[in-house]
Amino acid sequence: MSESDFDVAILGGGMGGYPAAIRASQLGLKVALVEGGKLGGTCLHIGCIPTKALLESSELYHRVATRGAELGLKAEVVGYDYPRIAERRDAVVSQLYKGVQYLMKKNKVEVVQAKGRLRDRNTIEADGKLVKAKNLIVATGSIVKTLPGIAFDGEYIVSSDNAVVAKAVPESICIIGAGAVGVEFATLYNQLGVKVTLLEALDRLVPLEDEEVSKELLGAFKKAGIDCRLGVKVSGAKKSRDGVSVETDQGEVWAKQLLVAVGRAAVSRDLGLEQVGVQTHPNGFIKVDEWMRTSVDSVHAIGDVVGGFLLAHAASHEGIVAAEDIAGQRLAPMDQDLITRCTYSHPQIASVGMTEKQAREKGHEVKTGKFPFSAIGRAQIHGETGGFVKIVADAKTGQLLGTHIVGDSATELIAEPALTQLFQGDAWELGRNIHPHPTLSEAVMEAAMAVDGHAIHF
Repeated sequence: MSESDFDVAILGGGMGGYPAAIRASQLGLKVALVEGGKLGGTCLHIGCIPTKALLESSELYHRVATRGAELGLKAEVVGYDYPRIAERRDAVVSQLYKGVQYLMKKNKVEVVQAKGRLRDRNTIEADGKLVKAKNLIVATGSIVKTLPGIAFDGEYIVSSDNAVVAKAVPESICIIGAGAVGVEFATLYNQLGVKVTLLEALDRLVPLEDEEVSKELLGAFKKAGIDCRLGVKVSGAKKSRDGVSVETDQGEVWAKQLLVAVGRAAVSRDLGLEQVGVQTHPNGFIKVDEWMRTSVDSVHAIGDVVGGFLLAHAASHEGIVAAEDIAGQRLAPMDQDLITRCTYSHPQIASVGMTEKQAREKGHEVKTGKFPFSAIGRAQIHGETGGFVKIVADAKTGQLLGTHIVGDSATELIAEPALTQLFQGDAWELGRNIHPHPTLSEAVMEAAMAVDGHAIHF
């Protein structure tokens, strides 16, 4: 193939690119997708999916090892085989990867296996091949960042990319960064018996979450034996005594391994964006509007490369919005306030909308409803009674502004309040929805009722 004419050509086949390709095809467009690596991108191969597969094993092991007797199980000898855990991780990834490949064929998307860049406003150059299209979508994702003076070596100083594909776990680990990635790996290693030291430059864990959620997670982590150090500034790290010595303003921290989890950077350099006229922010993320349009009318951009919440499901929805815009079938623009955020720590965290502080800062008069899982029958049955559901609502109208959950299965509970917020519903409507008993979802209902002081069980 030297030249091809398409309605849409997509650069990047991750969780933004391939759903965009599918949606565009569904809308009758001829689609090409250029991908230099594997379809599914970071999320499928070294991100969301493999990390959660690892956490599934660590959660089960930890539950049986620490609470088996309480649950009436005779589990006198409980251990784990990490190479086998890794095999299962890889099997899950492989199965889903095959599914994505099938979807490309089913939807008649022409996949160009090559590294690409923009040649002009209607052309992607992919290893010498020219893929021409009326519209382009840039979906190149992001890469891990590190700190000045700290270089990854893949063995002693590692990124999440390295950690997720490892064949073994270290005896001890120091993690820099207590955002979603940092606390998830802290949970994984802690549950597998690894000594964990967690360093965070700010004054609380998961600093983007509601302050009450951060406080709850800190208490749970301390109880689990994770050494959490807040307000710590890291100045460097070096290999030392068959491990890593981390220099901080509060002294040295030594561990067998160092995991740096301090965020991600846009993959936007050397893509030809400047010569085409696509504008970027100073940090490299591409500027887009609510329809994912860039400064060039024939070019859209989606996913991590545009910034905002760097989440797979956000990228997927942005891809759908972009495809519909290109096809002339707009439904609704992208709304960052409706993106759910999920963290698979123990306890889990899930949120949507504004925190209480953000709502007040934006001028809202707010009222909140909070309900503990300890008062929920299903939580008592699970033996996981920590945490709560907190709902932030407008004091005058009751309209939902944000929901924040920390506790067992939080990530499975957030979709309902997110849907309520999508339809501009209020706390009364959410609370009056009849929730099944006994389920953890009753905590959402009770928190909604608590907004007006009407919770039944607390």
